[in-house]
Amino acid sequence: MTSSSSPVPAPRGAVPRLSRALRRLAGIVAIGAGALAAAPAHAAAYPDKPIHLILSFPPAGATDILARAIGQRMAEGLGQSVIVENRPGAGGNIGLIAAARAPADGYTIYLAAVTNAAIAAAAYAPQAAHLIKDFSPVAGVATVPHILVVPNSTPAQNVRELVSFLKAAPGKYNFASQGAGTLSHLESELFKMRTGVDIVHVPYKGSSQALPELMSGSSAMMFDSIPGSMPHVKSGRLKVLAVASGKRVSSLPNVPTVQEAGVPGFEANNLFGFVVPKGTPPAAVAALSRAIENALNAPSLHQTMEAQGVELKYTPADEFGKMMDQEFKTWGQVVETAKVKLE
Repeated sequence: MTSSSSPVPAPRGAVPRLSRALRRLAGIVAIGAGALAAAPAHAAAYPDKPIHLILSFPPAGATDILARAIGQRMAEGLGQSVIVENRPGAGGNIGLIAAARAPADGYTIYLAAVTNAAIAAAAYAPQAAHLIKDFSPVAGVATVPHILVVPNSTPAQNVRELVSFLKAAPGKYNFASQGAGTLSHLESELFKMRTGVDIVHVPYKGSSQALPELMSGSSAMMFDSIPGSMPHVKSGRLKVLAVASGKRVSSLPNVPTVQEAGVPGFEANNLFGFVVPKGTPPAAVAALSRAIENALNAPSLHQTMEAQGVELKYTPADEFGKMMDQEFKTWGQVVETAKVKLE
């Protein structure tokens, strides 16, 4: 007898049970795959693309030189390019607004001329961006103090003699400035407040227009940048009487501050530092701060900037933020007292 094989029939109910098991397994696999898809991808290390550095000044000036010198060294430390963008105009507000509207992702930083911003915030109508309200401090980097200069023909040899000279003829003499609402203007208003002299403001469009008038004797005094005025001091056409900052500057060690020269309560440091749009991740702020601190440790950078009248000093974010607040309070009071209103 020839035997033949045939499939052994499956027990009743086995196929449905197997189908249910497969469906359960497929469901587990699907859930696992979904969980993997929903898991966040590993974040790239910051920074993974170039950083944009915005400033409110044109190319080739002291602030632009400062931004590019620090930016170059930051790039070396961060491993990414730092692209400098000059956005001058409207009393610094064009650059400020551009930075404030940038994404708060750590890829836009702003080099703030804090003292100028404080004056503008008080002297102009409210603007679309505000340095304190719309930004977070990263690090202070420098002061760029002005100097008090007078024509060589002025008999005064120091600040006390200048005050006596001006008080002897109230309202007779002028002071020049780089323009209405500039630090150069408000420094002289502060000088008037602290000394009681009566002297008339004559604004110009920058130092290049003001200095020839000052040297001719048309104006009695001016607060101006060190690079702008020192060539004329060296040529003998101007005399430098004092430095506006709270401390003497290394490039002019024998020139006293205005306070040291006999005017208590006078200090105009012209503070600079980096800020980022509010909401920037703390890790990015910390990385930027470290890169800035390392950049400022380069001796060659100090030598380059001292020639421009820039005093470099790294200031951590918290302390820099307090300094910013104080600048806004100080210059807000000066603007109010001097009744300076600009459009």
